[in-house]
Amino acid sequence: MKKLVKGNEAVVIGALVAGCDAYYGYPITPASEIAQAASEYFLPLGKVFVQAECEIGAINMVYGSASSGLRTLTASSGPGISLKMEGISYLAGAQLPCVIVDVQRVGPGLGNIGPEQSDYFQVVKGGGHGDYRTIVLAPASVEETYRMTIDAFDLADRWRTPVFLLTDATLGQMMEPIDICQEPIKAIDKPWALDTTPESNNNLVTSIYLDFDDMEAHIESLHEKYRQISETEAKAEVIGAEDPEIILTGYGITSRLLRSTLDELNARGIRAALVRPQTLWPFPADIYRKTVKPGVPVLVVELSRGQFVEDVRLTLPGHPVSFYGRVGGNLPEIEELVARAEQCLQEVSHG
Repeated sequence: MKKLVKGNEAVVIGALVAGCDAYYGYPITPASEIAQAASEYFLPLGKVFVQAECEIGAINMVYGSASSGLRTLTASSGPGISLKMEGISYLAGAQLPCVIVDVQRVGPGLGNIGPEQSDYFQVVKGGGHGDYRTIVLAPASVEETYRMTIDAFDLADRWRTPVFLLTDATLGQMMEPIDICQEPIKAIDKPWALDTTPESNNNLVTSIYLDFDDMEAHIESLHEKYRQISETEAKAEVIGAEDPEIILTGYGITSRLLRSTLDELNARGIRAALVRPQTLWPFPADIYRKTVKPGVPVLVVELSRGQFVEDVRLTLPGHPVSFYGRVGGNLPEIEELVARAEQCLQEVSHG
């Protein structure tokens, strides 16, 4: 069934298709339609919907719900995600699966409600206290937002970890058709859960280990899991010339702009390719290294003053990596990006 929806509503529809049981959240622009759609869709289906008293309350409700084995969703934007970070650290430490949506807006501080990609460090690098990681998915369309929400619940249960869906104000508010298909829910047995059955009475869901050796063993086991995730779950899409003169790269809404930039460069006789990461953690480093040949310039575009670009540079040491960013809620024009790509080529040729 085709349905024309906003990106924010697509999150809720995807969650329902994935068998989500509960939503806990607090409204914040530009993510408020997620809470609104959840209130409309969840309750008639017998699902749990709670508008919490605040973001801190919401993330702790997620902790309780996930502990019982329920598929659980929450969503917010930059300031709200900041408030949730202590709870997210607890969720990661207790290995509790859940899905968290960050519809990025302009910061720091209150900023404004325009699109930006400046939560990258906060979400991809951890954000909360302690030595943990979360899987981070980066959709680039409303359809992909819907699909990745379904995938997020499967990944969360498979690896017993929180999973982020990182969108932005443009993706959340834009309307595109999605193809809604009822798919078999990939139910995973959760023998660790506190699900009120007698068998679960002795289960312990915790992130605290007072013995230093026990705590070290727990952290080591988390990082062994993160190693396995890195080996199996990193994904990126590569589009364009097989032997490119220049590589464009960006995620989310920026990659949509770069797709049009790619077409314009090719129309001008410049062989270009686009690398679009679909997972931001694990970072698809192997795909970058296989795609980017020695001496080929890489243009990184993002809606920040330079966050995602750091992972590209770490992945491609010694390569000519250039950065172009817009902030404040502004999106770059295609002509801006074409001009910047041509400048990168000139800089390399004059080397």
